[in-house]
Amino acid sequence: MSNYLKPIITAIITFPIIALLFTLPYIIFQYRKYGSIPLLRGLVVYSFILYLISAYFLIILPLPSKEFVMNLKTPSTQLIPFTFIKDFIENTSLVITNPNSYLKALKEPFFYQVLYNIFLTMPFGIYLRYYFKCSMKKTILSTFLLSLFFELTQLSGLYGIYPRSYRLFDVDDLMINTLGGFLGYLTEPIILLFLPTRDKIDEWAYKKGENVSFLRRLLAFNIDILIFIVIIFITMLFTNKKINTNFLAIIVLCYYVIIPTITKGSTLGKKFLKIKIANEDGKDSKVSQIILRNVILYYIYIPAPYYLLIFIVSLSSAIHSIIILVGLLILLVFIITSFVIVFIKVVIKKELLWYERISKTKNISTIIIEEKIKVVQQSEFEENKIANTKE
Repeated sequence: MSNYLKPIITAIITFPIIALLFTLPYIIFQYRKYGSIPLLRGLVVYSFILYLISAYFLIILPLPSKEFVMNLKTPSTQLIPFTFIKDFIENTSLVITNPNSYLKALKEPFFYQVLYNIFLTMPFGIYLRYYFKCSMKKTILSTFLLSLFFELTQLSGLYGIYPRSYRLFDVDDLMINTLGGFLGYLTEPIILLFLPTRDKIDEWAYKKGENVSFLRRLLAFNIDILIFIVIIFITMLFTNKKINTNFLAIIVLCYYVIIPTITKGSTLGKKFLKIKIANEDGKDSKVSQIILRNVILYYIYIPAPYYLLIFIVSLSSAIHSIIILVGLLILLVFIITSFVIVFIKVVIKKELLWYERISKTKNISTIIIEEKIKVVQQSEFEENKIANTKE
């Protein structure tokens, strides 16, 4: 049992690191497709990642020393199907003519090894049918390919790290693992007794995605910042210009004012996460509203800490250094307070921020609009199909 527990414990320890690398792409994908991330979806997806890590570690751990592997004389492959049946008969207490030996044989380690290979891939079949909505054929094929990957990992000596394989490439394992995925597919309906369907989770996600969350806005903002920085460096590279206030003001004007005006309310970051600026009733905002909103936001509100810092620095020759430190502390408090106020208003109170109230604008999700357009188009397609059939 400890041979199984150690790899699982290792997987649990490793999981946070791998999950962290996966998180940002996952969040971006979910916001772009659904506009939100239901908690249950996150639990399903991350549990699937943990399962895959655990399964992988179960087939490669514990790692032996290279010296041990070099001295191995055991065969690397077993290519005769159903050999495990013959081995089961020879290596257990089973006597076919004696029914009393059946139960005893099922309690012996060799039988547990067969069960282990089935249970290793049963969750894979369940996940494929439940969350990824795979057909039976696709589930069987995917499970076979997963098992083949595991077996080739062992056969390659962990991708060449070892001089030879330290575990057996067994064709029976391919068959038993694939059987495990198939059994997982068959048992998936039991999971539906306790969990909502994938379609229901999607429905919740779209419903929740009608409102643009604080995290979604923050992510779009950070994507815009990243693109903005790239544009600055590319512009500097081709024009040999240095960064100064006028140069930054022009880039801000092009990216945060002109582009949203052309796209009817979206910066590139907002466009990527399917957010746009609309007026208070959710309809397309006027050009004047977009310009007013973004001029206030990107020329006054966001640069406010910079203006305050410049003011403090300008007084440095006339004021004692202690006063400068106090000023910098005030600046830090100002930044933190601004973020807290934004968080409270947007997340907790669901209110518009002051620059949104002045410009009479708000952020809306375009995902719902796109879904409605798809429904209308599908409806029109079906109506045309029926009409053509009648003709």
